[in-house]
Amino acid sequence: MKKKWKIIILLGIFVLIAGAVLASIKINERGVVTVQTSKVARMDLSSVVTASGEVKPRNYINIGANTQGPAPITAIYVKEGDTVKKGEVLARLADVQPEADLKAQQASLNAALADSAAGEAAEKSAEDNVAVAQAQVEHDRADVEQKKVDLKRSQELFDSKLLAPQDFEAKKALYDLAQATLTASQRKVSQAQAQRAQAAAQLGSAQKKVAQAQAMVVRSHDILKQYDATAPLDGVVTNLPVRVGETVVPGIQNSAASTIMTIADMSIITAEVNVDETDIVSVKLDQPADVTIDAIPNRIFKGKVMEIGDTAIVRSSGVAASQSQTSSQEAKDFRVVIALEIPQHLVRPGLSCTAKITTATRDHVLSIPIQALTVRQEGQLHPPKPGDKQEISPAAQKAAKKELQGVFLVSGGKAQFREVKTGITGATDIEVLSGVNQGDQIVTGSYEVIRTIRNDAKIKVDNKRPVAPSGVIAS
Repeated sequence: MKKKWKIIILLGIFVLIAGAVLASIKINERGVVTVQTSKVARMDLSSVVTASGEVKPRNYINIGANTQGPAPITAIYVKEGDTVKKGEVLARLADVQPEADLKAQQASLNAALADSAAGEAAEKSAEDNVAVAQAQVEHDRADVEQKKVDLKRSQELFDSKLLAPQDFEAKKALYDLAQATLTASQRKVSQAQAQRAQAAAQLGSAQKKVAQAQAMVVRSHDILKQYDATAPLDGVVTNLPVRVGETVVPGIQNSAASTIMTIADMSIITAEVNVDETDIVSVKLDQPADVTIDAIPNRIFKGKVMEIGDTAIVRSSGVAASQSQTSSQEAKDFRVVIALEIPQHLVRPGLSCTAKITTATRDHVLSIPIQALTVRQEGQLHPPKPGDKQEISPAAQKAAKKELQGVFLVSGGKAQFREVKTGITGATDIEVLSGVNQGDQIVTGSYEVIRTIRNDAKIKVDNKRPVAPSGVIAS
């Protein structure tokens, strides 16, 4: 009987001791936070900006009508996808009237050329007449000089009574006749020169008419050429919205009725993407990019940033922010053009794409998981002690609200806040410039713990991955 009671007493004592130990453990665990941790490590980081857009040729031109009015299409010589050369005729519009105008102007030019040729012949004849008249004047002047010499000799003989009066008079009459003949020849030269001037004036008028007719022919020919749609560059026909017989209306921008086709220069293919306004400041020219095209899965194409837009585009409307009538608080994007290294035959303009632009890289730098980074106010890290009724100055209140960026370091079973300076941000990790050292253990989870944990809180590390209710390990 005594033995039985001894056993019961011992069991009771054991139960009391076990309960006391359990209670002690529970008391010690009160206020302990279960956390997940990782260590500060070195790794290679890349900061990437992701944006979506579409594939476009670097240069493309919408070919429209340059005619003086609406004109029906009479012929189309290409189809979508055809490669064309600069200057090649792609389509033709009805050109009956301009062709008739050209023929009429050509006929006028031919008539003017004929008049000019006749004027040149008349001027040449007048030149010859002047030359003949001048030669006759020289002949007659020489004859006058000869008759003058004969008259002088006859005068001497007549004065010496060696010449009969009638012979002297005959010599004098011959001299007077030569003088009259010279005067008549000189008048003929003046008449020939006047005729030459008149012929030159007529030739000048005819030449002016030729120049005017030539200008009209050039103008008519240029108008006629406008009825031919020609390729302005080497490229590919990427859009052909019209058919033979349809009427094209010139001079209306952004109108389907004014565009015959689109020619794209596929020698430089680009990805035109819209980058969020919060990321555009880190995008620079010549930064590398990896581009994926939805229509070409499982392939990545390399590229470089070649153009960055300066105008913000409202995301909801696609209109420049300066022209938008909506609220300025809407999300905005900036256009970025990336030159792609891609074969021409693989792509077509308009294909959707996604670009990942590498804006910065760091090799072997201290890094921590992004989720470990948190923000605390200075006053939260060092709260006043209970019962401390000391007045706090406005400057101290302002300092207490100062926000600090940092992580919680695991030290001696407690979580201690450590302010850090950060660098570039990678996909899952962020560069740390100061505040922690390689190998330091920091709190990385859970999200709720990082958001609410206090400085110097007691912690228990549990890095086992949680199990979802279905039995599948949660990510």
